[in-house]
Amino acid sequence: MRALPLILATLLLLAGCGEGFDTDQTRLCRQAIPALNPPEARIAIERATAGPLPNTLRLFYRSQSGSGSTRRRSIDCLFAGEGGAIQRGALIGVASDGRPMSDASFYLLRRFYLENRAEPPPDPGMEPSENLPVLPFALAYGLQQAMSALPSAAIYALLASAYALIYGLTGRIILSFGEFAALGALASVVGVALLVTLAVSTPASGLVVAFAVAILVAAFHGFAMGRFVLRHLERSNGQQVLIATIGLAIAMSEYLRLAQGPELRWLPPVFNEPIAVARAGSFIVTANPLGLVLAACGLGVALGLVLLLRYSAYGRAWRAVSDDARTAALFGVEARRVHDVALILACAACGMAGVIVTVIYGGMGFAGGFSLGLKALVAAILGGIGSVSGAALGGLCIALFEVVWSSTMPLESRDIAVYSLLVLVLILRPGGFFGDGALAPRQV
Repeated sequence: MRALPLILATLLLLAGCGEGFDTDQTRLCRQAIPALNPPEARIAIERATAGPLPNTLRLFYRSQSGSGSTRRRSIDCLFAGEGGAIQRGALIGVASDGRPMSDASFYLLRRFYLENRAEPPPDPGMEPSENLPVLPFALAYGLQQAMSALPSAAIYALLASAYALIYGLTGRIILSFGEFAALGALASVVGVALLVTLAVSTPASGLVVAFAVAILVAAFHGFAMGRFVLRHLERSNGQQVLIATIGLAIAMSEYLRLAQGPELRWLPPVFNEPIAVARAGSFIVTANPLGLVLAACGLGVALGLVLLLRYSAYGRAWRAVSDDARTAALFGVEARRVHDVALILACAACGMAGVIVTVIYGGMGFAGGFSLGLKALVAAILGGIGSVSGAALGGLCIALFEVVWSSTMPLESRDIAVYSLLVLVLILRPGGFFGDGALAPRQV
């Protein structure tokens, strides 16, 4: 047991040893190309490969100015690190045609060009095609933002459903579900690392193992939380449960820090080559295949929870206990069993959300669950925290709100806006948009 942190750290380092560059790094490198060529030059990317130095991405491209001849050029982008490095993805140097850029020129490039989000030349094969549907620019931009919001919608829907699944039974909020998502993220990385050590790893098998390990680990820890913490607080009021789960969240966060260390652990990107779906002039609407699949899986699981509670025998028992546990007991419904199953389902959904975060965004730190859990709680309250279907819809609303705010307003104030939305909802409609106008009497 004393060697467990060292073993986990070793496995996590193995999981972060991906040699490929993700799409964000490639896009950032492509963004620098127009600044190195005449303003009217036509740029065509040919191919991407590893550069002469570690953590260096080299792009070969063609540049044609007006009616002049075409030049074949290259750009080398040096990044601060890959894999498990905390500064992964930070561009720290550029070389054009093998000649390094001076520090002053690189500072000006990064400060006044790259930070302005200049539109990069398209990827090879992503040139505007006559076969793509032509949309108005506003519609194309909105479609791109909507597809970008789908993974976040799935994550928030899963976590918000977990909150509603427990609150509908007990009327109490469990503030440690965000940490269960972080636990699922760590478990998925460990599962992939174990698969890599067995030399049988493929991208598809890695995803399957990541989901299986994360769901099992999160469900097991959720069962333990219910048996050793929540069961002793059955007759306690809501404040005592809230304080106990806050303490549990802090303990789990420290547990994850000791297991994985303070640095982020990353999985290499897979199946993330963009697919062009529409265009508006030179603006190409792209979709991430893996992002769409995982979003569909997450939203499908949230919908499955809704259907489970509506049509299954367990769903009837859940509704009976949530309405009146004592009367349900008279008809042979065991309330503790219903609570245990609900907690296992909720924590398994949180573990799945953690896997989606890791696969789509690369990784999740030991302290990342707190903010994620709070946003999901906002989504659950927004939709009606006593209703699983309402909470899932609230997750969709929060994801849509975030992407609209990010595309139209300052990004750094997005979280403030989300929490301000919670304040407005609690003042104007405490039961949520899809629930009752008031929290009491509580209807589930």
